[in-house]
Amino acid sequence: MNTNRPLSMRLAVCLLLSLSCLAARAAAPTDADIRDAYHKSYRYEKAQNYADAIKALAPVISAYPQAYTVNLRLGWLSYLAGSYATARGHYETAIKTAPDSLEAKLGHTLPLMAQEKWDEAEAVVRQVLRVDPANYTANLRLAYVARLQKKFSAAETVLNGMLVLYPTDISLLTELGLIKLALDNKAEAKRLFNDVVTLDPENVVAKAQLSKL
Repeated sequence: MNTNRPLSMRLAVCLLLSLSCLAARAAAPTDADIRDAYHKSYRYEKAQNYADAIKALAPVISAYPQAYTVNLRLGWLSYLAGSYATARGHYETAIKTAPDSLEAKLGHTLPLMAQEKWDEAEAVVRQVLRVDPANYTANLRLAYVARLQKKFSAAETVLNGMLVLYPTDISLLTELGLIKLALDNKAEAKRLFNDVVTLDPENVVAKAQLSKL
């Protein structure tokens, strides 16, 4: 501060600085405000009103733009809303804040897959598997992106390994049935889809494939 200024001016500057700091402090949401924002967001999400679920968290993300939890949630909500580029931005911020987080990386795969960025999604999934090789979600998504890249044998290997751990899992069996179809093994595909319908009589994918077979 310029000490040659009149005392009254220096005091006025100090007062203005103090008031601006107090205003900034007052603008930050309290713990109660944050809880209320999250509760509103969950209620809107339950009603599938994703735009308002996102809007409810605006004060939180404004006050804490690098915070892990709010970025993780906004990544999810933006994905549900179909704003995939925005979702990716939030997930990337969450990953920067918590580099070891597996949930943030798995979340990040969702908008990547929605945008059909198979190579990028596979790379993120493999980061998870390096830490947790038996991770159910990561393996299922790896099989999925491999199938859509026509890496059928690789996808089949992943699914067979996971079915040892989860022999009656509907998602794994369905995905393996789709792989068998892609490999033109119709008999095995039919057997798998019949197994799925036995376990889950209303399974839309299995019923549709059986009607074709």
